[in-house]
Amino acid sequence: MQIQVNTDNNVQGREDVIRFVETTVQSKLGAIAEHLTRVEVHIGDENGPKGGGKHMRCMVEARPEGRAPVAVTHNDSNIKSAITHAIDKMRNALDSDLGKLKKHR
Repeated sequence: MQIQVNTDNNVQGREDVIRFVETTVQSKLGAIAEHLTRVEVHIGDENGPKGGGKHMRCMVEARPEGRAPVAVTHNDSNIKSAITHAIDKMRNALDSDLGKLKKHR
């Protein structure tokens, strides 16, 4: 499973964020990694330097082998929380998608 992380110019501590994403993806999606070819994570600060509210956005797109891509998004006030919740949503979506696949075999 390849992990690709993209951030906008407003995200501070890019290298730390990338490490956090990679660790979180491995821990939460590692058990189903054999079914995934790539996971792309896009992180951005929607309000830029203005701040305020749930302005940190994390979009996760997973590409299950031989299946259509699955994408989820989560907005939060904290970058780590946005990442964690988005990856949790992805795990739930993939569990559902892969469960349907197993059911039809």
